[in-house]
Formats: sequence, C-alpha cells, structure tokens
Amino acid sequence: MSLRSSFARLLRKQADAALQLPKAAHAVALLGAPFSRGQKRRGVDHGPAALRAAGLVERLAGLGCQVYDSGDLSFTQVPNDELYNNRVSYPRSVGLANQVLADAVSRAVAAGHSCVTIGGDHSLAVGSISGHARQCPHLGVIWVDAHADINTPLTTPSGNLHGQPVSFLLRELQDKMPQLPGFSWIKPCLSASDIVYIGLRDVDPAEYYILKNYDIQYFSMREIDRLGIQKVMERTFEHLMGRRQRPIHLSFDIDAFDPSLAPATGTPVLGGLTYREGMYITEEIHNTGLLSAVDMVEVNPLLGASPEEVTATARLAVDVLAACFGQTREGAHTAFDELPTPSSPDESDREEQVRI
Repeated sequence: MSLRSSFARLLRKQADAALQLPKAAHAVALLGAPFSRGQKRRGVDHGPAALRAAGLVERLAGLGCQVYDSGDLSFTQVPNDELYNNRVSYPRSVGLANQVLADAVSRAVAAGHSCVTIGGDHSLAVGSISGHARQCPHLGVIWVDAHADINTPLTTPSGNLHGQPVSFLLRELQDKMPQLPGFSWIKPCLSASDIVYIGLRDVDPAEYYILKNYDIQYFSMREIDRLGIQKVMERTFEHLMGRRQRPIHLSFDIDAFDPSLAPATGTPVLGGLTYREGMYITEEIHNTGLLSAVDMVEVNPLLGASPEEVTATARLAVDVLAACFGQTREGAHTAFDELPTPSSPDESDREEQVRI
C-alpha cells in the first residue's frame, strides 16, 4: 500500500471517530481585529461587529465551546504614515497593529485556547501567525483565499499590505524584503514547506514566480475542479503532516468563496469555492484534531449592495468558523445515550378502543 493511500485511510478513520465520539468542551479565545489599513477601501474594520451580530458567539457556545470573547483590540493610528518607496500604503500603522495582534494571539495560545481572530483585512495574518508561532514554532498554515497574498513590498502592483503578508513570514524570501518601517519586530517563522494554499484564482506575475520557484504547495480552483475537494484535502494533510503531526493555523479569506455566496468583500473573483467545498475544507481540518488558530478576514459590510448581501456574507463566515469547531452537515450534537420510551407502554387494545 502506498504512503498516500495509507495516509488517506488514517484521515478517514480520524474523521469517522470524530463523528462518533462526544466532544469535550473546547476553550476558544475570540479576538476582534477591526483594522482596515492594509488596503485602501474602508469598511472591513466593521467585519468583527458583523460576525458577532450574525451569532458567532452563540453558534460556538452551542457547539459546546467555552468562548472567551476579549472584545475588539485597540489599534493606534500612526500620524503622518507616509508611503514606503512611493508605493506601500500605511506601513507603520499595519506593522504596529500586527505587533499588537501578535502579542494577543500569543497570550491566548499560551493559555491553552484555540484562537479565533476576526478581521479586518488579511494583512492581520502577519500578526496572528507570528503570535501563534511564538508558542507553536512548528505550526503548519492552510491559507484559503482567491489570492496568494505573497507579493513583496517591491513587487506589489497595488501597494496594499493585505496582498503581502505571507512574504513577511517566509524565511526564504527575507533577502528580497526591504526594511519596512513598522516591521522591525517581525521574525520570519515559516518555511516554504509549511504553507498550503487552497482556492487560488487571481495570482499576480511575481506571486506566480514565487509559488513556482520556491516550491510552495498550492491548489488553485483548477486543481479543485480536476481533483475534487476530498483529494485536495488529503494532499494538503499529507504535505503538512506526512512526517509528523503539528498544530494547524487556518487563515481564511471570505473571498475564497464565489462572489454569489460572499458578495460583501473587497476583492471578489468569479469562480470561487462552493458552499459545500468550503464546509468540507473546514470539517476536515476540524477532524484532524490539530486546529490551533483561525483567521476569518475580509468581510466588509460597507460593500454589500443590500442588507441581505451583508447578512449572507457574515452568516457564511460564521458557518465556516462553526465547522472549524465541530459543526457538521450531519449535525453537531450533545451526547445522546438512549431513546425515550412511551409513558404508558402497556396500554391495552381495549383502552385504545374506548379512547376512539
């Protein structure tokens, strides 16, 4: 039997066991990160409020999680935050915000909690992954997104730092990274083999060069169409955990979904994940038992064309996070030991005839 088929069989056994056994209470630290300086559009800083209004805390509590909601982090706006190299926007503000977030995530993971960061834009992954890595140096990252977010400050076509976070985290790219003001605290914590992308379909030329030349594992929407989402997840786990189990950091951009499902976001791209594919990804990650931290980013309530679009996008994000912590499409139930019996099981035929 091949290594790949053996690993797939092991994953199926883990998934079956996860469906059959009652779950113990899970401690979840919830961090709101209302931050939008990683891009030029406004509104994504309202994402945390939208997810809470969509019932996130109640959904997680209903799954048996002990939710510790720390509220929203406070981010300082840096005055006179000038462009770097006449291109990169708000570097000092983004760097400082990520430093605040890194400290908060590190504290939450050190306390034994699974950490959920709700943003905010995807530049926040610099802080969430850095903070997570302080406590779990050997973590693996699953990055679910329409975009690779791996431009460097010297290759970015937009200047927006939400399109660059991975480049700050990868050791292999550090000789290509300038000294950006606000980012001197960053210590690269990932190798190219520590990250897998799922859902890519809008990749810039420099990003494509990096993915190919640094041998980074990715599954574009073409690969998902060709292989199917089950095979994609098997290969993802084989890549990250084929040699050893390790904590998983899931960084999920809501624009990974098709815009018909998640319209209230800043950079939608046609041809994205279906609802079923998105739920399967997170159900399978949960079933490994190794999920340690999650980012849910880029929900922008100001970009929905109607209140219904905003509500649909926020509820979809809540569904993703609920699946991360045990909600399945078979249901997520408390322990059920036996069926109830009728209160009068010996009722006679004569008594039934009298009743009629």
